Amino acid sequence: MSKDELYVWVVDLLAEMFELDKSKLTSQSNLYVDLDIDSIDAVDLAVKLKQMTGKRLQPEVFKTIRTIGDVVDALSDLASEQEV
Repeated sequence: MSKDELYVWVVDLLAEMFELDKSKLTSQSNLYVDLDIDSIDAVDLAVKLKQMTGKRLQPEVFKTIRTIGDVVDALSDLASEQEV
């Protein structure tokens, strides 16, 4: 899956999970400041990503995620690691 496809997928997921307006989401949208996602929501997101991808983001990687673009990059990196 390309980064563009991942981006669309992540935006759809966030909009569905947290009842957000997709038109207001950008790759620079901060999960915590702009989207008002709290730590419990972030854990729910991590669990949902694992369920949907079958891959687990390492806690140290997940702690560095701040924006939608960061989520896309982390998923892209995870997919690349799996291919090697």
